[in-house]
Amino acid sequence: MNGDEQLLRGRVYGCDHDDPHPGPLPARIYATLVGGPLDGLLLDITGRTAEELDGGVALATELSRWPGGRALYDPRADEPRPPGPGIACRLHYSGDTP
Repeated sequence: MNGDEQLLRGRVYGCDHDDPHPGPLPARIYATLVGGPLDGLLLDITGRTAEELDGGVALATELSRWPGGRALYDPRADEPRPPGPGIACRLHYSGDTP
């Protein structure tokens, strides 16, 4: 794991790189992003329904195959989603889109 990858680990997607508190907040619900350009980041999924998560997410990133494109992350049906605050699930990289 290089220095850039270590910087991303445990940070919340969408936080500024110089945010003094880029990590998770209490009482929020997060998904861990697995694989791809955003591997190791947390995505705040507080307030999202199970149906919304089942459809996956397309996250804007300059790190995707297409700069300015989106990295696609989807849940796996065989992984549980425990309720409550903290890390509730994992979303797995499935590709990029322009």
